[in-house]
Amino acid sequence: MEWGQKPPGAMPDFEKAAREFRERLRKVFGGGGSWFSIIGLILVLILAWQSIYIVAPNEQGVVKRFGRIDRLTPPGPHFKIPLIETVLIPQITKLHRLEIGFRSGGRGGTQTIPREALMLTGDMNILSVELIVQFRIRDSKEFLFNVADLGETILKATEAAIRQVVGESHLDEALTTGKAEIQQKTQDLLQKILDDYHAGVQVAAIQLQDVNPPDPVAGAFKDVASAKEDKEKLINQSESYRNDIIPKAKGEAAQVVNQAQAYSQARVRRAEGEAARFNEMLKEYQQNKKVIRTRLFLETMEEILPGIDKVIIDKKFGDKVLPYLPLDRMAKPPEVKP
Repeated sequence: MEWGQKPPGAMPDFEKAAREFRERLRKVFGGGGSWFSIIGLILVLILAWQSIYIVAPNEQGVVKRFGRIDRLTPPGPHFKIPLIETVLIPQITKLHRLEIGFRSGGRGGTQTIPREALMLTGDMNILSVELIVQFRIRDSKEFLFNVADLGETILKATEAAIRQVVGESHLDEALTTGKAEIQQKTQDLLQKILDDYHAGVQVAAIQLQDVNPPDPVAGAFKDVASAKEDKEKLINQSESYRNDIIPKAKGEAAQVVNQAQAYSQARVRRAEGEAARFNEMLKEYQQNKKVIRTRLFLETMEEILPGIDKVIIDKKFGDKVLPYLPLDRMAKPPEVKP
């Protein structure tokens, strides 16, 4: 008989295999085995499989017994009571992300959600604020059982926090230098709200993605920004002119003051010198009045007579001299001294 052929009237192979399997089970279970034994073995294997669970390094096991939390288990393999205990394994180190004011598209685009993004500033201006909340699980029991819809709760709490912080800020702060402070204040306020809810969540970061005026008033905001830039430019130019002209004026004033002081000191020194000279002459005059008087007369004449166009003749010789009239000198115009 060749391989694969069967004699006439032989039973099929699967029936033979089933009989052989049953015979083996009878031998294993003492010859009295039945289908109940097989089912029992399968149940034992299933229960043994269900009693083992593995917690990954970034997870934490929360074991419930009859629906009540019994214990927390660290990473690694663990045992539980089948059909009595159930295990939840949240990822406690994973950084979760929640978008507020916008939603990311599948191809890298974003869609603004005006209902979440539009809010009022402290100086009654409207802004469109988009931000991202990053958080992780801090307490597995609180995270799993204290809040029914944790994602929606964090969304609403973040909206409340950012609206309060922006409502206490001015427009210029929110658009320019105050973004870091707004992020920190929002994170602190959101963490306080979630702690009051016992949500078991740690807020890792608040990131402002886009803070802009709404599209309908964007043009007006640009005009205001341009006007402010022009204002700052004019102020800077005025300050530059002021910083240039004031030091020059102060320098000129200091120069005039110094000249006046120098002139004052020169006049005082000169007057003091003349007074000292007069006092010395007075002493000499008091000692020899005739000589000093004659000296003063001669010095005075030396200063006066060279400027006088006259001829002085002693009267002793006046009768012997022929009078002379200098017509040539009289015809000449007087010289003008510079």
